[in-house]
Amino acid sequence: MGLNDVPSSERIHIAFFGKRNAGKSSLVNAVTGQNLSVVSDIKGTTTDPVFKAMELLPAGPVMIIDTPGYDDSGELGGMRVQKTLQILEKTDAAVLAADSRTGLTEEDIKITGLLSERNIPYITAFTKCDLMKERTGSVETCITGRTDTDSRDGDTGRSVSAKHTVYVSSVTGENITDLKKLIAEISTPQKKEGLIIGDRLSPADIAVLVIPVDEAAPKGRLILPQQMVMREILDAKAIPVATQPETYEETLSLLGKKPKLVITDSQAFAEINRKTPENITLTSFSILMANYKGVLEQALFGLRAIRDLRDGSRVLISEGCTHHRQCGDIGTVKLPALIRKFTGVSPDFRFTSGREFPEDLSEYSLVIHCGGCMLNEREMHSRAEKAGKQNIPFTNYGLVLSFLNGILPRTLTLFPELCSIPGSVPACVR
Repeated sequence: MGLNDVPSSERIHIAFFGKRNAGKSSLVNAVTGQNLSVVSDIKGTTTDPVFKAMELLPAGPVMIIDTPGYDDSGELGGMRVQKTLQILEKTDAAVLAADSRTGLTEEDIKITGLLSERNIPYITAFTKCDLMKERTGSVETCITGRTDTDSRDGDTGRSVSAKHTVYVSSVTGENITDLKKLIAEISTPQKKEGLIIGDRLSPADIAVLVIPVDEAAPKGRLILPQQMVMREILDAKAIPVATQPETYEETLSLLGKKPKLVITDSQAFAEINRKTPENITLTSFSILMANYKGVLEQALFGLRAIRDLRDGSRVLISEGCTHHRQCGDIGTVKLPALIRKFTGVSPDFRFTSGREFPEDLSEYSLVIHCGGCMLNEREMHSRAEKAGKQNIPFTNYGLVLSFLNGILPRTLTLFPELCSIPGSVPACVR
């Protein structure tokens, strides 16, 4: 990611769904103005989701996603359909591409049902309307673009909302502009509001960022949460001071006034807690990200499950990004070691990364997730909700490390609202 790029996790994710040969890929190419997806008359040409970051006004930075056909068949086709279903978990707004010559099919209706279940706003784009003109001898449908009244599809009898329906041709370009306006219209309300830390700072406040540069740190750059937090501090006209654990005490001694807060990498919690005066607020990037993604309260309750772990209890440790695992990796090495030491038992740890996340979590006693900086808010919520619906405790890297080091109350002082709801604070916090 370049320094001027908007990270994919902060973009509105707009996915195109539909049957094979419904014209999804041609439509994506027409909307993006690029030959992003391979197009052919052969069914199933799109075999994997295709992602394209772009600017779509007035929605702003978006991520366009082309998906394999939902009606694919066979063993390989079933795997492609599963990939499409996974995209639903991160979709903020959707376009259903339906062939105007056939109208809505049963597969199309299944897709709209899945979108409705997840409260994902969507547009029905009837494609290939240039062929409809040839077949019917009428140009009215294509010229109209957005229908003026609610209509009922002739083949299925399903009601089609006029506001979210458009007839388009990727070949002639008819009504593609209308479609883009509609996409922006339903996408704009999905833009994330709120900040990670900037709204808790005043001008000239000092925020110290403790950033270890070790074998696990990416070469030559800061990780995304560190970049985002630093930018928000600057936007608040506050003063970011970056240091490493080895130079942390010296950094504090050089400051002319007390920092408003200290934000550390979670794996340095024990050391930084010892070196930080009690009158200075301390938290971590991971805890801030859990709050930013809207899962902090659920993750707080999930900590209870740590005390209940037994030998052989299956624990899922999941990261939203993919990176080369180092010998001191926090997810696969440090967290399991600390949990074994704290509990005195040997759970069975399993690991996933990137887009991998099990549909069925019933075999797990606990899910421990990273801060989710590489996941958009909807996908992070989807994972947390999946665990909640299956009654599987769900928690967060930073909270677990804070809890295991015995400093959880201190690292949550930024969030007094968690304590204001009766029964909201688990016994392990007190």
